[in-house]
Amino acid sequence: MLAASVVALAAAFVTLPAGTAGAAQNILRADKSVPRSCFAKVLPKGTPGTDRRELKSTVDGLVQARLKPASGAEGDWDVAVFDKATGAVVAASAALRTRELAESFVKKDQELVVQGCRYGGSADRAQLGVDFLALTPQGTPTTAQKAQLVRVETPTRADKNKLTGLGLDVTEKGDATGIEVVLADDADRQVLKDSGFKSKVIEADLSAKSVQDAKTDRQYAAKTAASALPSGRTSYRHLYDYNYEMKELARKNPGLVSAFTMPESTWEGRDVVGVEIATDVKNITDGKPVNFTMGVHHAREWPAAEHVMEWAYELINGYAHDPAIRSLVGKTRNIVVPVINPDGFEISREAEPKGDFTRFDYEMKRKNCNVNDSPPQYATGVCKANPGGRLRGTDPNRNYAGFWGGAGAEIAWSGDTFRGSAPFSEPEVRNVRSIVSSRQVTNLMTMHTVAALVLRPPGVADVRPPLEEPAYKALGDKMASRNGYTSQPSWALYDTTGSTEDWSYWATGGWGFTIEVGGNGFHGPYADSVVAEYEGLAPSSGAGKGGNRQALLDQLGSAADPQQHSTLIGSAPKGYQLKLHKTFQTPTSPVIQPDGSTKPPIYVTDNLDSKFTTTGGRFAWSVNPSTRPYVAGRYGRDPQGPAQQGQAVTNPAGVPPINQNYPVDPAGDSFTFHVNGLPQVDNGKFSVNINWANTATDWDLFIYDAAGNQVSSSANGGTTSEHAVLFDPPAGDYRAVVVNYDQADPATVDDWSGDVSFASPIPPTYGPKEAYQLTCTSPKGQLVGVADVYADRGQTVDVGEVCTRSAHAQKQRASGGVR
Repeated sequence: MLAASVVALAAAFVTLPAGTAGAAQNILRADKSVPRSCFAKVLPKGTPGTDRRELKSTVDGLVQARLKPASGAEGDWDVAVFDKATGAVVAASAALRTRELAESFVKKDQELVVQGCRYGGSADRAQLGVDFLALTPQGTPTTAQKAQLVRVETPTRADKNKLTGLGLDVTEKGDATGIEVVLADDADRQVLKDSGFKSKVIEADLSAKSVQDAKTDRQYAAKTAASALPSGRTSYRHLYDYNYEMKELARKNPGLVSAFTMPESTWEGRDVVGVEIATDVKNITDGKPVNFTMGVHHAREWPAAEHVMEWAYELINGYAHDPAIRSLVGKTRNIVVPVINPDGFEISREAEPKGDFTRFDYEMKRKNCNVNDSPPQYATGVCKANPGGRLRGTDPNRNYAGFWGGAGAEIAWSGDTFRGSAPFSEPEVRNVRSIVSSRQVTNLMTMHTVAALVLRPPGVADVRPPLEEPAYKALGDKMASRNGYTSQPSWALYDTTGSTEDWSYWATGGWGFTIEVGGNGFHGPYADSVVAEYEGLAPSSGAGKGGNRQALLDQLGSAADPQQHSTLIGSAPKGYQLKLHKTFQTPTSPVIQPDGSTKPPIYVTDNLDSKFTTTGGRFAWSVNPSTRPYVAGRYGRDPQGPAQQGQAVTNPAGVPPINQNYPVDPAGDSFTFHVNGLPQVDNGKFSVNINWANTATDWDLFIYDAAGNQVSSSANGGTTSEHAVLFDPPAGDYRAVVVNYDQADPATVDDWSGDVSFASPIPPTYGPKEAYQLTCTSPKGQLVGVADVYADRGQTVDVGEVCTRSAHAQKQRASGGVR
């Protein structure tokens, strides 16, 4: 829902006092570069490597200080805005180039110091622009409404799909029977009420929780000199902290760490910054497997970025002091991008005061800042203060091409999971695509909060698992054993389309996972959500097991293991370059339209192009399998016998309703059934089904195994049936409990009848083999050889003497290698 109080923006560009006239007033100058923080404090006038301007705010609203190159030289300049009276930093920006945006809230007549710092590079000048934007409340003032967190009962996939289509703020925290949802205001509460879903309040006042969390964080930082984290950090970083720390890590570790800017800037013009960590880090065509770790697709999920940043420190510190990590780093290349969505993150992180949910839309923003899909009345103003509030923008983790357009993302611009206008419409998403498409990313990890899950494809249950499901699941289970989370396919939470790994894995074959960091809230107390969850300390579920630190090391170990990808070997003279190329089209889902109809899938073209430079003699190049999982086939198993015969079940007239009490009492009245196993039968699933006549009666259904564990359920409202399903059920006794949800008088409710039915497993399917096109060129760019290469996971393929062939050699095709 939209913010209760929207704003109008009035921009005023400020002429900057500098002692000279004209355009020169906006030019910052420094004769030398000095690598240091620009935002740590106000430096004295005349400090080498700095220039400054002093000015007074003309508005109650926002200040924006931007830097851009003043000449052809790019350089690396940073900018910070300080309150002159207190010296406190108001806003800052510290990316790798001279393209900076520092933005935050100011008061009218507030005296400010704008400080520019030349961190590095040859540019001795930078152009500074400062804008003040007034924020004026519009419309009738309203009392701030209470935001709440509720758990909605969604025992079936249909329930989950219905819930995600309501336009509510659906979180990633849930299980087989329910999902947590943020209700921002009374309008959200009414939508949920009208939907017929059952729910209970988990957090009655998110504003109060946010205020308390911020207080807890201040107390922790004040009493803790250094945390157990690799960096010793004790508080949440700002965007400028991340960017500054990454370039400092690169500066201090030049042979091991390289900082880089991703190809596209964001909608608001911010650079997206990452680091690469490897021995001989500048040689990105050395053929090592690539492990790509990223965070904050979703703006409010601050712990995700913290975990990714600490991972960078883990690798760098470990390389120096831990032989096991040193070995893994030596065998791999690690790309680390803490903040994929810097526009959204900066808005959420800089919202002050914390818990002021008259600005709820700021702190709890999920999406990026794309205005193109918003109606005109909501597309005005800057992203941090606009009539559309948090709802303006696209959910980056619903914008990838993998199954885009189907259930599991919202069609309306105002939905928190809005999919965008087309696959890859967002620059942040295209940035990730550019890396995955140009590097052999054998392992990818994207960090989120707050569901305590390790998720793998597919995001849609009807897709069925890939042929590699057993190995894929084994790696997910191993990581989950470290952090104490639940390992499951993404669809087990609810269907999602357009997510990161549902494109990267199906298109390239590189393992892709999401870790939903546990904790209490999207950005809960730092000591719990970051320190404990990363290190595996109490009160996290990974206490004593290694936490997310060890889970990420497991992922890195997978990247370093040749059995987890493919390897090309051969011989070539020094300096020759091998290139692998694939072009293919993959359909999206049938594209759901606003009226509920569908249009045909969109065919998305992907180009995979990667390079390897030889050092002379024998070589080995770690690559992903040549056949992408999307066409390789689907996992299943051939039935080893018939499915079990079903049985009818009834609640005869005159017999009291089973288990009238609610909540459920598994030991109460119920009916039992037995599931047989091999060699007599082979059950791919069972379904317990009950039906009745009148929607005024509300039966719910819960299934328990012999040990008393709930294994399935169905608890809809406003229906006349329930269906509880369990796939690949183990043989044994099961108990079905039918519950009178409304606890109505037994004389007034309909009797139910139904059955237990069984179905055979679905056999696996197999698709065609695909090839890479391999070319070899000499140092002078002459084509030397060409071949088609087929490679499976764990396979080593000898590409022979492709770099010594004639350029006119006939290409030949063969399965299982190269000819």
